[in-house]
Amino acid sequence: MGEFSRTWWGNKFIAAIESFTDSARLGRGRSYARGGKILEFYVNKGKIEGLIRGSVNPYFGVYTEPRYHTEVEIKPIATKNWSQIIQSLSSNASFVSKLLLNEVPDNIEDSFLAVNQRLLPSSSKDFKTSCSCPDYSNPCKHIAGLCYRFAAELDEDPFLLFELRGLPKDKLHQELAKTPLGKALIAGLGEEKIDPVPVSSYYTELKTIAVDAKTSLKDFWQGQKRLQPKLLENSEASISGIIVKKQGDFPPFWHKDNSFIATMEELYQRVRTKNKDVL
Repeated sequence: MGEFSRTWWGNKFIAAIESFTDSARLGRGRSYARGGKILEFYVNKGKIEGLIRGSVNPYFGVYTEPRYHTEVEIKPIATKNWSQIIQSLSSNASFVSKLLLNEVPDNIEDSFLAVNQRLLPSSSKDFKTSCSCPDYSNPCKHIAGLCYRFAAELDEDPFLLFELRGLPKDKLHQELAKTPLGKALIAGLGEEKIDPVPVSSYYTELKTIAVDAKTSLKDFWQGQKRLQPKLLENSEASISGIIVKKQGDFPPFWHKDNSFIATMEELYQRVRTKNKDVL
């Protein structure tokens, strides 16, 4: 699904068609949607329509590439139910503001379910499909391909769902603008309108600041107030072992099997830490 839609509403639309379509036809439909088989695609009067290229198959006597007209219609919502939905939407300021700004809230279905309606189709009862191809199955692979293509279109314009359900975007905005929250939002947007102010430059202009003639160069660059010097933290004294290291691991006077340098490092460490707690 993710190949054809990036949004939750597009994925839900695909899930609905996949819930009642044969898996083999779904696979062919996906290949049709991304393989350039859909020659024409448009949403017209609440219907998704397309002109889709068929396949040449001499075995069945098909020697020229056919063209099939395919339609998908979503069951519209009755006008009286839309009035209830608008009333439900208008009770949520976030819904009203986002819809008027051409955004679809993630939980918009809550307002539809509150009046026993749905924005997105959920089963085969919500679809009415037809195709001029000879496939006996409905939905066929051409219908599936058209649905996948439509899901991709929904990513760009989710308000196509409202149009398919019987309420175009401009009509939705008109109805929301009549509600108290809609009127308040539109009035607020009008008050916040600010005309652009022309400027002579996009960059900050440099300004010259007068300096006291008595100021010395040292005070100019370092400032008259001195910062408090940072106190150095006490650190352990380091003991140079260069004289010891010059002797090497096995000097002539060293008759043991272990390294002379390693032994002296251990001795230095013991001396350093023996009385470290004594003040």
